Amino acid sequence: MERLQRCHPNRYLDRGVKRVLFLCTENACRSQLAEALTNHLFKGKVQAFSAGTRPGNINPMTLTVLKNMGISTSELRSKSLDEFLSMEADLVITLCDSAAESCPIFSKAKEQIHLPFPDPEKLSQREAQGDPEKREEIFISTVNKIRNAIETLFSERGWT
Repeated sequence: MERLQRCHPNRYLDRGVKRVLFLCTENACRSQLAEALTNHLFKGKVQAFSAGTRPGNINPMTLTVLKNMGISTSELRSKSLDEFLSMEADLVITLCDSAAESCPIFSKAKEQIHLPFPDPEKLSQREAQGDPEKREEIFISTVNKIRNAIETLFSERGWT
């Protein structure tokens, strides 16, 4: 319980920093990648959080790829969207169709959008065929796609 209280998103509300919540089903890959990338690239401008509609464990390849990029993973943990229902957010972004369909409307969010990306774990199971290098390439490709999308999205809003 102490960890939840320390990490509650409304406790560290900085009025000068935009707040974004990324949502996926399991909070294992895409939303974790988006949270870590945003907090790394836009530190002091945008504060990101992530959650899942049915949270599971963070995918180990997610952590490996982020660490290899020099991005901290120390604050990442799989979280339920229930922790964020009262969050005052500038933007809520669903990253998978399943989360978009089952996600509630966030009444305290200024904007809520859907920005879908394929699940890198499912994609790697289908395309990598057991090749660890190919699997990592698929995750890196997903990171790059998310990075390009959030850089464009935040630039369009004047947040960069």
